[in-house]
Amino acid sequence: MSSQSLSEIETESPPLFNYLKQEIPLEDLKDYASPRRITSIDFLKGFAIVFVILAHTASGWLAPDSDYLYGILLPLLDILGPSLFVFLSALSVIFSIKRKEGLIHPKIIRNRIFTRGLVMIIIGMLTNIVVIQDGVVTVAIYGWNIITFIGFAQIFSYYILKIRKSRRILIGLVIIFLSPAFRAILYIGKSEGNIILSLLHYIVTSPTPHLTLLPWVSICFVSTIFGEYIYEAMNKGTKDAYIGLFRIFFVWGIIFVLFGIFSYFPNGLNFTDWQPGWYLQTPSSMEEIGGLLEYPHLRLLSTANRQDFFVIPGMPSFLIRGTSANMFYNQGMALLIISIFFYYIDIKENSNNFTKMLVYFGKTSLSLFLIHFLFIPLFFNQYNVAIFLIVSLSYIGFLGIFMYVWMEYANGVGSPEWLMVQLGRIGQKSGEAVKKTTKKVYNRLKKERVKKMEDFMKKLSKDDNKEDNS
Repeated sequence: MSSQSLSEIETESPPLFNYLKQEIPLEDLKDYASPRRITSIDFLKGFAIVFVILAHTASGWLAPDSDYLYGILLPLLDILGPSLFVFLSALSVIFSIKRKEGLIHPKIIRNRIFTRGLVMIIIGMLTNIVVIQDGVVTVAIYGWNIITFIGFAQIFSYYILKIRKSRRILIGLVIIFLSPAFRAILYIGKSEGNIILSLLHYIVTSPTPHLTLLPWVSICFVSTIFGEYIYEAMNKGTKDAYIGLFRIFFVWGIIFVLFGIFSYFPNGLNFTDWQPGWYLQTPSSMEEIGGLLEYPHLRLLSTANRQDFFVIPGMPSFLIRGTSANMFYNQGMALLIISIFFYYIDIKENSNNFTKMLVYFGKTSLSLFLIHFLFIPLFFNQYNVAIFLIVSLSYIGFLGIFMYVWMEYANGVGSPEWLMVQLGRIGQKSGEAVKKTTKKVYNRLKKERVKKMEDFMKKLSKDDNKEDNS
């Protein structure tokens, strides 16, 4: 059998339908976008998803006379939920890309990243169909939420990795500083009826401006840098490399947090008026740059003041989602939290049933995020704080058991992780076709080159015979 026919047989794949019917190993589902050897990342994903579930259930289940605690605690603990979850998810994209570099064709990697990202965007858009905010039900297909942004980050980070680290951090810092002013321009243009600015405002901010494209896209630039540091340390696998990684995360986390709290930032479009990160904002103080419409996190201030004990005069800028101070503070706190648990779990190798449970939650976090919405409408505004804690923690336990049964006994069939892996396999299938075509072209060119060489040698041999005869 010729080498050409052998190479063609080796690259042949089964028909697509039969290919997708092949069973997916359970570990592939649970290790989706996972660093594998860095346990603390999966632990923190589980930690973050628990706080996301607590935040969402609290907004729906707390009784009106208890929801002031939601307004007080959510800004303070926000970094433990959505912000940390988004940072970790953007960071984990590195492992999906780097782990396969040099092992499979680059187009296969690209196809897998794109298919996963697009499906997450579609799923995120579907969760926007019905949004409940302040007791008001709104319907919107397009909107930047956690799942939509993570799907976008999957695709965007693929291209960001082609940029040098020094340029990435510079671009990320510029986005953080200029985004509030740019959003203010779009908001004012929309208010004045400018069609182009209105369209740009719709794309950047969306009808649900909780995680807007700007400045949250800066997370992709920053997290990919630290994701590469993790990947490098993971490949070395030595204790010295891990300790060095801990120091990098810890030091930069402190720098970002202090910068977010104590540095001065421009007040919207007014670059002559700079305010510190700890400056207390109110809806009226931010009215010129959109107020509650652009920064809905400000609504928590009025929620926090629905009590008779004290009056909170304002919310610090570094606790308001979407401000420049908040982006520095959020990413700094994420780095600090990662460094602390990385030291405790991966360097000191501390493990118990609690950490193992949260690691499992982290490996199935996408499914947990989506299915936890199903039962929230059952109990609107019914529980005081004590009952809420009992019910919500029991609910989280139920979701964990449900996911365990789904994964271990039903092989995760139909879960979002299963869907991601299946679509990734479609991307790999198309990538294999590209690889197969490439090999065929290579073999054809090789044959042509060999034939040219043989013709040249024959010609040279004829010339030598002529010289001998003469």
